[in-house]
Amino acid sequence: MQLYQNQQIKIYNSLSGTKETFKPINDGYVGMYVCGPTVYSNVHLGNVRTFMSFDMVFRYLKHLGYKVRYVRNITDAGHLENDADVGEDKITKKARLEEIEPMEVVQRYTVDFHNVLKTFNFLPPSIEPTATGHIIEQIELIKTIIDNGFAYEVNGSVYFDVHKFDETNEYGKLSKRKLEDLIHNTRELDGQSDKKNPQDFALWKKAEPQHIMRWPSPWSDGFPGWHLECTAMSTKYLGDQFDIHGGGMDLKFPHHECEIAQNEAAIGKSPVNYWMHANMLHLNAQRMAKSTGNTVNPDELLSGNNKFFSKAYAPSVIRFFVAQSSYRSVLDLTDDGLAASEKGYNRLMDGINELESIKTASSSSFNVTEWQQKCYDAMNDDFNSPILIAHLFEAVKYINQLKDGSATITKEDLNLLTTTIHAFTFEVLGLKNDAKEAVGTDKLAGAVDLLIKLRQEARANKDFALSDKIRDELAEVGIQLNDGKDGTTFTTN
Repeated sequence: MQLYQNQQIKIYNSLSGTKETFKPINDGYVGMYVCGPTVYSNVHLGNVRTFMSFDMVFRYLKHLGYKVRYVRNITDAGHLENDADVGEDKITKKARLEEIEPMEVVQRYTVDFHNVLKTFNFLPPSIEPTATGHIIEQIELIKTIIDNGFAYEVNGSVYFDVHKFDETNEYGKLSKRKLEDLIHNTRELDGQSDKKNPQDFALWKKAEPQHIMRWPSPWSDGFPGWHLECTAMSTKYLGDQFDIHGGGMDLKFPHHECEIAQNEAAIGKSPVNYWMHANMLHLNAQRMAKSTGNTVNPDELLSGNNKFFSKAYAPSVIRFFVAQSSYRSVLDLTDDGLAASEKGYNRLMDGINELESIKTASSSSFNVTEWQQKCYDAMNDDFNSPILIAHLFEAVKYINQLKDGSATITKEDLNLLTTTIHAFTFEVLGLKNDAKEAVGTDKLAGAVDLLIKLRQEARANKDFALSDKIRDELAEVGIQLNDGKDGTTFTTN
C-alpha cells in the first residue's frame, strides 16, 4: 500500500479560491506543469523561490508514492517585452545587444538556470520541453482555434478573439477579472494595431524584417505567442486535462488566464483541476527590481559578494529559509532572517546527527507515531512547510532530552523517528546535511583573502613564479581568482 492511500492532501486552488481535497484524474498518477524561465538573463531569486516551492510539492507527491510526470518548460522564443503583444522578443533583443545568435543566448542562460537549480538541490523535472521544439504543435493548435471561431488572422498575424470567447465562456475567471472591467480600464486603440480589441492577444506574430527568430506558418514567417506555448506543451505531455498547473503569482494574469482560454477554445475543456501560485519574493521589504538596484543574484547570495548581506549563506540554509514560509505568502529576504534560519538549520542538523548515539530503553516517553502523523498533516494541508518545520523542531527537542537522559525511547520508535525526520528533512524539504560547509564559508573566504594578499606581495616583489603558483593551485581546487581594476576577487566552482 502506498502512503497516498492513507494521506489526504488539500490544495489551495487559485481558480476556486478555496482549499480543495486533491483527487488526481488517474489514481496513483499526477500530472503537473510549471511555467519555466524565459532564458534571456540569469535566473533571479524570485524565480528560484517559485521553482523551489514546486520542487517541494514534487518531492512530497513522490514521497507519498504517486507516479508524477512533472513538466517544466523552457521559454526560448515568443516572449515579447510587453504583455500587450508589442515590443521586441526578449531573447532577440539580448542577442542584438550582445551581437550573438539568439540560440547562444538561450544556451548560456539555460545552462545558468540548470546550474543554479543543481546548486540548490532541485530534482530535475520529468520532461523539460522548449518552445522552439514545439512550433508544429503550436501551429496546429492555432488552426484548431481558428476553425472553432475564436481567432482571426490579420496581415500575417493571428489573434485570439477574447470578446467572442467571452460570449460562451468566462474570460478572467482565474484572476477574478470581468471583461467589462478590462475594457473600461483599457485605452482605445491608436488605429495602428491589427487587433479588433485591445484585450485580444497574439497566437502568432508576423516577424518584421529585422526579427531574427522566425518560422514558416500558413499565415506568415513569424513566431508563436508567449501564452500559446504552454498550452501546446502541457496538453501534449499531460493530456487535454491534467491535475496541477503551477507558477508565480505574476503569471496568473494574463498568462494563465490566456492558457485557460486557449485550451477551452481548442478542446472545449478547462485544462487544469488545481491551479497553484507561489507568491513573490521581496528584498528588505521592497520588491526586487533591477531598475532600482534592489536585487541580488543567487551566486551573489551564495558567495557573500553583495551589498545586502553580512556573509555568505549555504544553499541548504536558503532552502530552509524559504521553507519557513508558506509558498502562498510574500517572503521578505533579509540578513537577519537568513542569519536566524542558519541557526535553526544548524540546530536541526545537530539534532539529526545526534540520532546515531541515542541509547534505547524499554519504553518511550514521547509518542513518535502521533508526531509522525503531525508531520504528514502539515504537508497535507496545502504543503504547509512552516508547520512541518515546527514539528521537526519538536523532534529535535525530544532528541536533546534523550541525549541528556531526561527522556526515553524504544529501538522501534528510534527507527521510526530516524526514518521520518530524514524523510521530511532531506527527501521532502530537499535539504542537505552540509552544516559544516555553511559554518566554514567565512573561514574559506578569510583563507583565500590571505592568499590573495600574499600573491599581491609576490607580484610587487616581482616573484611571478610564486604569484602564478598561488593562482594555479587555487584553481586546481576549484577557486578561481579574478583580477580587475578594483582588485582581485574569487569565485568557487
